[in-house]
Amino acid sequence: MQDVKYTRPASIQEAIRLLQEGGPTARILAGGTDIIVMARERRRDTSVFVDIKAIPETMGINFDAASGLTLGAATPLYQIYRNETVARIYPCLVDSASLIGGTAIQGRATFGGNLANAGPAADSIPSLIVMECVANIVGPNGQRQVKAEDFCTAPGRNLLEAGEFIVSLHFPTPAANSGARFLRFIPRNEMDIAVVNSATNLTLDGNTVTAARISIGAVAPKPLFVLEAGAALIGKPLTDETIAAAANAARDAATPIDDMRGSIRQRKHLAYVLTERTIRDAARRARGEAAQEH
Repeated sequence: MQDVKYTRPASIQEAIRLLQEGGPTARILAGGTDIIVMARERRRDTSVFVDIKAIPETMGINFDAASGLTLGAATPLYQIYRNETVARIYPCLVDSASLIGGTAIQGRATFGGNLANAGPAADSIPSLIVMECVANIVGPNGQRQVKAEDFCTAPGRNLLEAGEFIVSLHFPTPAANSGARFLRFIPRNEMDIAVVNSATNLTLDGNTVTAARISIGAVAPKPLFVLEAGAALIGKPLTDETIAAAANAARDAATPIDDMRGSIRQRKHLAYVLTERTIRDAARRARGEAAQEH
């Protein structure tokens, strides 16, 4: 483990100051379930942790039907999946929050940290993308907003500039007759990194799809927002043929690698299968039905 200083600012401006003083080796601690491991294993040089959980703006869950849902970037996952409003209106977020790590991890881990970590196989990012999440970012030059699909740039890399961090995540209120679903495939419960994951959010008018967003992860250097997959559904009836077309588009967008968790062939096949399943489950939720257990 490196010799690391720990700080716990009480305000956004104090956090920005500490990040500036710490320079490029100052690290935000939203949950710490990833960055502490990286520092311990010396995979990321770290001189100071800036724990943002004492900053009021980074904590809590706030929903307004007109403006949508705002999650503090350091809000622990268990608070998200136990929240009745989130579970009722944003079940896709619960799909992700309830799968990341075990119970102990969920007591600390956060969507903000998972997004900032920018892992290609992150189990929150496809859900954030399809639910139209916008990250509210602050830094020395003020505030800015970045869409979830634009945030990650490469494995472990993102658009945050020096001294910046995510304060909160905002989601619009889902449209009427819409539904969303996240699924992942892992070889066994003890191996918690997804081989492939997928999320779909769609809106129905009868059986016609009027809006669709599809994202897949663990199949490219960053989680993908697959515009072609959504386009294969929008304006068309939801049929086996249109679902297959969208799943094919997701599979075609995947550019996976061979590694110890899966082969290229397997991952491309899973991109198809999980996209098909999330589309069908999202449609079930849009109709007021329960998603299937997989």
